[in-house]
Amino acid sequence: MALSISRVSFEHYSSPLGIAETAPRISWRFDGDAPDWEQSSYDIQVSRSVSDKPKSFSSKSSDSLYQPWPDTPLEEAQPVSVRVRAHGRSKQPSTPWSDWVSVETGLFKKSWENVKPIASTIKVDINAAKRPVYFRKDFKLPDDIASARLYVTALGIYEAEINGKRVGDRVLAPGWQSFHHRHVYDTYDVTKLLTPGSNAIGALVGEGWYAGRMGFAGGQRNIYGNSTGLLAQLHVKSKSGKTVKIVTDTTWKSGFGPATAGEIYDGDRYNATLEADIKGWSKPGFKSSSWSDTRLLPAVDGELVPAEQPPVRRVEEVKPQRFFKSASGKQLVDFGQNLVGWLRLNVDGPKNTTIRLRHAEVLEDGELAIRPLRLAKAEDYLTLSGKGPIQWEPKFTFHGFRYAELDGWPKETPLDGNSVKAIVVHTDLEETGYFNCSNPLLNKFHSNVRWSMKGNFLSIPTDCPQRDERLGWTGDAHAFCPTSNYLYDTSAFWKGWHKDIWSEMSQNEMVPPFYVPSIPWFLDRPPKPASVWGDVVVANPWNIYQAFGDKKLLQEHLPQAQNWIDTGISRNDVGLWNRSSFQFGDWLDPLAPSDDPGAATTHKILVSDAYLIKMTETLSQITGALGDSKLAKKYQTQRSDLKREFQNSWAPGGKLGNRTQTAYALSLAFDLLKDDKQKKAASDTLRDIIKNNDYLVGTGFAGTSPLGFALTGINATDVFYRMLLQEKVPSWLYQVVMGGTTTWERWDSMLPNGTVNPGEMTSFNHYSFGSVANWMHQVIGGIAPLEPGYKTVAIAPIPGGNLSHASATYVSQYGTISTDWTVTNGKFHLKVRIPPNTKAKVTLPGTQKTKTVGSGYHEFTV
Repeated sequence: MALSISRVSFEHYSSPLGIAETAPRISWRFDGDAPDWEQSSYDIQVSRSVSDKPKSFSSKSSDSLYQPWPDTPLEEAQPVSVRVRAHGRSKQPSTPWSDWVSVETGLFKKSWENVKPIASTIKVDINAAKRPVYFRKDFKLPDDIASARLYVTALGIYEAEINGKRVGDRVLAPGWQSFHHRHVYDTYDVTKLLTPGSNAIGALVGEGWYAGRMGFAGGQRNIYGNSTGLLAQLHVKSKSGKTVKIVTDTTWKSGFGPATAGEIYDGDRYNATLEADIKGWSKPGFKSSSWSDTRLLPAVDGELVPAEQPPVRRVEEVKPQRFFKSASGKQLVDFGQNLVGWLRLNVDGPKNTTIRLRHAEVLEDGELAIRPLRLAKAEDYLTLSGKGPIQWEPKFTFHGFRYAELDGWPKETPLDGNSVKAIVVHTDLEETGYFNCSNPLLNKFHSNVRWSMKGNFLSIPTDCPQRDERLGWTGDAHAFCPTSNYLYDTSAFWKGWHKDIWSEMSQNEMVPPFYVPSIPWFLDRPPKPASVWGDVVVANPWNIYQAFGDKKLLQEHLPQAQNWIDTGISRNDVGLWNRSSFQFGDWLDPLAPSDDPGAATTHKILVSDAYLIKMTETLSQITGALGDSKLAKKYQTQRSDLKREFQNSWAPGGKLGNRTQTAYALSLAFDLLKDDKQKKAASDTLRDIIKNNDYLVGTGFAGTSPLGFALTGINATDVFYRMLLQEKVPSWLYQVVMGGTTTWERWDSMLPNGTVNPGEMTSFNHYSFGSVANWMHQVIGGIAPLEPGYKTVAIAPIPGGNLSHASATYVSQYGTISTDWTVTNGKFHLKVRIPPNTKAKVTLPGTQKTKTVGSGYHEFTV
């Protein structure tokens, strides 16, 4: 394949329309199999208009990531086009010019100063669920329309239309931010939706996360405000250079329509008999005596910023696998996959026929298992108009489900794959990581990990997508971050979420909340310092840096990490965690009682102290990477002091008193023991603990991710293979053999007899225990970053577990890395692909030698 540039990107935007930066950094990804190719310089051309000659810039640099903007800063709402060409060293070839790629800035802060959100003047009970509101406005445009941009957000969830046509393909927009601190607006190119003369714009706004009920134990409404609202600007430029601006003000009208309810937890309601009342509502000339005026609301809380995370979208459709009746005679449908989204119906029937849709992840005793939903109803209702077929799907909710119950389905419409489909919804991230091996169950488990990530990366990294929770728990995100960074390009996703962490902890004595965005709840008002969960502000930035190689992101996240380590932690007089501090510990280890998930076998403070030492070391690495050797030395010294105190507290005689998988895994993986003798003894003990437990898992959230790397570090990869491939409970493959299609919250969310775990907290879509996939990628697949961003790659697969074959692929910021190995007749054969402008250090199994190779294809046999 010829050398080329396959992608040019700006900062970390998936769609660079309406960005915040006026001088965005530029990156490019390579494709092709040029052997040992390294960049020596590059050219960038910038075109600011079709009529002007592009400006050319050159740089003698080997870097192809996050290169400085070469031209003068962009102005507000200014579009430009960019293309890149890279040159190789010496006699190596140059790439052709890349395709032109457009980038456009958004609105500056000043442009929003006099624009306010609007709300309906219709009186409602502010303490009840809020009915979705329709907003609209007519306007006129000149004949010479050149371009148009819609800048829009909502106090709630919005869907916009212009002249009767949907604007964009985002759903559940603008997502969930810490609205008291940060409010995202979206930018759309709507040029093709407008016409000279009469036009109309409309938006439907539901309560969403802004004003809807959030949190369990009944939750709370109106967390950010007690009124939904719309905030928008439509800028239309004419060919003569003039700009027409349509903004939200009191000239807009508002009304109700067929969307009668829309709640995150409880579902949507739609009454098609009311459609006639709003026919043509977003087209020019619509009139209705029942529509009301609008009123201005105060300016939004916090900073109004352009969207930088990828949007939530309908990503795929899943057809039903079977229709069947429940034990009580209810009509059920099985989609064969636990997913997140909603149902799309194509249905016809008599007027006032109401169809109720209920959702559940699993069945129990032949019925929907709805107990795990707790107080979330997860029900959608559609009332038919009787005027012919209708296609309908919810707009203001999402559900976690594999099964659905269809109550009231009309006999006029047959139940089949055309009348009922599942729509999969999640943040639309670029898929970058793949894994395959000769064990079908392990492949299925890896697929389950991916599905759990898709279902829970929905605007924020949620813990679960189905019950009355769906919060951004920091401990879960900490555990799963490295795995997520391999499976998808999460750089912008994490960047936005960590901004909210910083906003929240800055107002709470530098203590990260248990979940972000933080909402009122009895556990953390004010937030309590807690290890692992709070440690997300140190671990995640470092893991993100390792995956994507962006020092700017690392620098932006540094204050979070420093403030947490320096002032946020509750310490005793020797610097370790205060033993009376609140801790989650090794949450949900398999021996914890169903009704007490925090009652783990490993001492909570041992876990906390181990992670404190690891995080202090990580902070030393962060400050060192940012060039502050003084700070790096300071934290490394702290780490050494804390390690000594850990040994005094938890291994006074050189032996850990807490004989658990987690205690020994953390001590070995985090290098907490005194000398080689203690490490050897601990290694032998960990092997014995696992063997005596029949190679079943004994770890919870805190211990699971480090366990495999601890065993590999003591040359016991074979032991972890046995654990990984175990099929009895508790194990990873137990969930697969029990029919799971996502990873579970508990090791035994479903008991061996097919009943749901009696615990009040039982999700079947929870990514935390899927963090083991990081080990699969690095040890079985053999791909790991040696330099940030995979500039230098470690290729070191270790076969085992009777696998005869495995392959892994990762699309890095530089290009595609892949490994493919087989074991045949005792011979290990490895194929490797390394992208241009990078290198790899290859270590073959059973050898200590490492070979450095450049880009291209390589094969090895041992």
